[in-house]
Amino acid sequence: MNDFETSMLADCRQQFPALQRQEKGQAAVFFDGPAGTQVPLCVIQAMTRYLTECNSNQGGVFGTSLESDQWLHQAHQAFADLVGATDPDEIVFGQNMTSLTYAFSRSLAKTWKAGDEIIVTALDHDANISPWVQAAADHDVTVRWIDFKSTDYTLDLDQLAATLSAKTRLVAVGCASNATGGINPVKQICGMAHKHGALVYLDAVHFGPHGLIDVVDWDCDFLACSSYKFFGPHLGTLWGRRRLLEDLPAYKVRPASDRIPWKWMNGTQSHESIVGGMACIDYLANIGRALADQGETPRRTALEVAFTAITKYERALASYLLQGLERIPGINIFGITQESQLDNRFPTVSITHDAINTTDLARILADEGIYVWHGNYYALEFTDRLGLEPEGMVRIGLVHYNTFAEIDRLLGVVSNAAMATS
Repeated sequence: MNDFETSMLADCRQQFPALQRQEKGQAAVFFDGPAGTQVPLCVIQAMTRYLTECNSNQGGVFGTSLESDQWLHQAHQAFADLVGATDPDEIVFGQNMTSLTYAFSRSLAKTWKAGDEIIVTALDHDANISPWVQAAADHDVTVRWIDFKSTDYTLDLDQLAATLSAKTRLVAVGCASNATGGINPVKQICGMAHKHGALVYLDAVHFGPHGLIDVVDWDCDFLACSSYKFFGPHLGTLWGRRRLLEDLPAYKVRPASDRIPWKWMNGTQSHESIVGGMACIDYLANIGRALADQGETPRRTALEVAFTAITKYERALASYLLQGLERIPGINIFGITQESQLDNRFPTVSITHDAINTTDLARILADEGIYVWHGNYYALEFTDRLGLEPEGMVRIGLVHYNTFAEIDRLLGVVSNAAMATS
């Protein structure tokens, strides 16, 4: 057992009301995290407190508006701490990562000209593909695709190196695959792109609950994520370099401010969700403070401690799950499986079975109170190239509130289902 499992796991689980849900007399097992994690009570309380105490629009001179503005300012700082930025005005909020990416693709595309090129990957969620492909089509820009390796389903960096050129204006890539769990070497990718003068737009949605984001170290230009994937409410967030946010044209209504970040946040935002997003960041930071036994640890430092422990625990979960699945006849695993390479993946595991279609396997698990997703999870290019459409795969997504005992339950159900087909 590691430090997180021995000292923090039980306390963390108690903070999530949803984990008390029962199915047929047993606790429900939430392996559906990659599509949206459960939320701790502190997030629910923060959102309720905002709506109760200072629900107001921005910019007023009266009490609730002034208090609301202060809370929202603090939330910008919290998200800056989360992604490793120093400037809270570089944080933009929106409905979700997809909406923010569409808005920015429209603005970035205004700087492109016919004959330019952009790069997308076959491993990404479609939210980091279609907005760019559609924007490229509008401006007669060529789209270059980077494939994945057939051995471990990781990104083909040699192909990326060969594809980058002086014509490349943008590289859009995910920090981690929501289908395979594989972690992309985004710092290396950013360096490769910048040598050719290209901007880099990172999708950190799947990375968020598992690892520490660091926009300064990675040297990216934009990074988008969604807090409902890391224990918060439905909310999209985008970080961008101040220079780019200031210089790029924003599609907005005339009365809206020309200053960042407000020029990018169209209409009235979901203030309660923004406050809830701040609370989920503090939930994670408090894990780090408890492990360090220092209640006054700065938020960013505390997040570093928390994610170090979470990553170690989740690696052990991934190893245990993968070893168990490999013992079940007929199971196919898409992604890294070698024990020596598990540092290059998160505990998100997609599988198929030779004799059970994915919808049926997901339903068999659901009948036993085990929640998993099936289909393509919007990683459509990936499943299409593998010939897995329309059924796709079954995705087992673990986060830090999951346990080895829950994995045992899943393995038992899958094993019994496989034996019934033999």
